[in-house]
Amino acid sequence: MISAELGLRIVSGIVLAAVVLVLTWFGGLPFRVLAVAIALLIHYEFSTITATRVRDVAGVVIGWIGILAGSALILIGEPDYALGAVLAAGAVAAAAGLVQGRGVWAAVAILYAGFSGLALAEIRGDTFLGLCAMLFVFAVVWATDIMAYFCGRALGGPKLAPSISPGKTWSGAIFGAAAGVAAGLAVVLAIRPGNGLAIPFYALALSVASQAGDLFESWVKRRFGVKDSSRLIPGHGGVMDRVDGLVFAAFAAFLLGAVLPQSKIFAARGELVVSLLWQ
Repeated sequence: MISAELGLRIVSGIVLAAVVLVLTWFGGLPFRVLAVAIALLIHYEFSTITATRVRDVAGVVIGWIGILAGSALILIGEPDYALGAVLAAGAVAAAAGLVQGRGVWAAVAILYAGFSGLALAEIRGDTFLGLCAMLFVFAVVWATDIMAYFCGRALGGPKLAPSISPGKTWSGAIFGAAAGVAAGLAVVLAIRPGNGLAIPFYALALSVASQAGDLFESWVKRRFGVKDSSRLIPGHGGVMDRVDGLVFAAFAAFLLGAVLPQSKIFAARGELVVSLLWQ
């Protein structure tokens, strides 16, 4: 029997997925608005958990200036300038934090949030290729997350990283990765059957990145003694709790686009996308 908490989690997940998929279908400005909203909310939650806990007011102020500037540039379709704004704000916040002896948490918040919004916006873009790429990323991440959650609970076994996230198991991680690869391959074959021998390896890389993102957020929350990043999403906690795997997978896809042009992950009109239409 489904518990009330799990039922709320499922309903919230379905609603969120529906909204995200609709905006993904439209692409362009509607999706950039979504990417920017995710970046702003991540920065709010991350800085609330970290920078404000160490009383780094200067870092928070610098962070909001950088994130707002970067978000505005993403919205108007200037990714290069957006990247520059985020990097500059991160560098200033890091320098200020080190001089004041408060660490670099404010800088991490800026870079984590800013890169999240930028990577998502650039992968989707406004082309059909970007739509294919984003659906591929979603399929891998969501299948990984769902299967890891249920298989981990059902099968149990050795813990994946007990000092960081005691609930995660190797069984969940392995079955989650397998599900991510299967889902990614299914999306590719549904779009255009063909010689996609490299796709499972891309899907596996994104699945691993997704699980690494989940562990990273768990580590940050454990470091600062919080259970959820916020209470914005019923049954899920905060935005970071919901998109931690997605943004790391987006980072991975974005980086693959920069270093593996031979695999048809390439830059077109300023948008780094994963090509699912191979020859």
